[in-house]
Amino acid sequence: MTTTGPASSLEEQIDQWRGYLRRRQAIESVDVAELEDHLREQVAVLTGAGLAPDEAFLIAVKRMGSLDALSREFAREHSERLWKQLVVAPEAGEPGARARTDALLAFCLAAAAAVLVKLPALFGVEMEKAPGFYARNLSLFVLPLLAAYFVWKRRLGTGTVRWLAVAFVAAAAFANAYPFIRGGRTEVLTALHLPIALWLAVGIAYAGGRWSQVAGRMDFVRFSGELFIYYVLIALGGGVFTAFIAMTFRAIGIDAEPFFQGWLLPCGAAGAVLVASWLVEAKQSVIENMAPVLTRLFTPLFAVLLATFLGTVLWTGRCVDIERNVLIGFDLLLVVVLGLLLYSVSARDPQAPPGAFDVVQVVLLAGALLTDAVALWAIGARITELGFSANRVAALGENVILLVNLAWSAVLYVRFLRRRGTFEALERWQTSYVPVYAAWAAIVVIVFPPLFAFR
Repeated sequence: MTTTGPASSLEEQIDQWRGYLRRRQAIESVDVAELEDHLREQVAVLTGAGLAPDEAFLIAVKRMGSLDALSREFAREHSERLWKQLVVAPEAGEPGARARTDALLAFCLAAAAAVLVKLPALFGVEMEKAPGFYARNLSLFVLPLLAAYFVWKRRLGTGTVRWLAVAFVAAAAFANAYPFIRGGRTEVLTALHLPIALWLAVGIAYAGGRWSQVAGRMDFVRFSGELFIYYVLIALGGGVFTAFIAMTFRAIGIDAEPFFQGWLLPCGAAGAVLVASWLVEAKQSVIENMAPVLTRLFTPLFAVLLATFLGTVLWTGRCVDIERNVLIGFDLLLVVVLGLLLYSVSARDPQAPPGAFDVVQVVLLAGALLTDAVALWAIGARITELGFSANRVAALGENVILLVNLAWSAVLYVRFLRRRGTFEALERWQTSYVPVYAAWAAIVVIVFPPLFAFR
């Protein structure tokens, strides 16, 4: 039966309120479901006292004492609502001090990351002389500090902090204890896969006790996409800044390139991760408008790209070049497609009915699935011709994992389009599958070096 009238209006307001909380991390580790139960209890009491449902909702939100600051922010973004008048009034406890503390901590941690990047040089480990050491440890200079930032923000318990510490210490041990052959493939694989494995630890810290919930994992997916966008924007700004430094110092006959390469680039790249993460947390209302627009812009473009490529392969009968760099390019393309899919899912209202953009998503999924099958065929041909190696086995495993993810995502999306399944099922599958990538990355870091004799 379809609900109509005041009850329907109340449910719409509660849905919007709940969705707002889930998009934010302002309530940190508090369970949104418990807050909603409390809100509904307040509404029930007030309606029982004779108030209309809309009036009861307004007053119940006002009574959510621990959420007053959040309610005021919500009201500012929805200025057309009557209850703005109830909650926007300024109070002595405005969250300005908390925001300033967040900013100070984030910039201090960014400075600490920059110091960590240069710290090995004090012990004679120069970046130019030991590039492999820096490549393996770059994520360890940054991600533990990022996890610490979220541990502080979410006020995580000692049990979770202990497990996070164990994960980072173990990662540091595996990255540095193995006797890698300089420039070997297993060293490169460790440098590429260690950040992926550790990103799961950052996600657990970010979710703040909600990692076991679909909403908590989806928040982390959304954060990852927004972080990437902010980081790229900071990098572009840093590039412009660097160009002006080079120009101004060149005018007086000073070459600033050694400073760029030795200090500005490595320290800036490390510190920018912390700064971008703070910006995501502090400026979500801005990026939430930007990211879905970018997703809707590039999803059709990539769908056309894959469809055109597959059509050209069928039309010309040409096989994919099995050269290593070509296969790496295919894997990067599939990773971008997966990122678009994940972020599109995170930005979409799960209650909305299927639309035209969902059809484009299915086309993108189908194209990515077929492209992955072509890449797997090429990897198999390369293994048949040249035998097994660390790179080929790693690529084979990653493409198989991608194939499973894309295939079942396509099934669930088609079911949703045919109204035989829910969008929540697709969300649950995508967020539950994220740890599989981290698990495979951990296997590559831990097992591959000794398996392939550290070559």
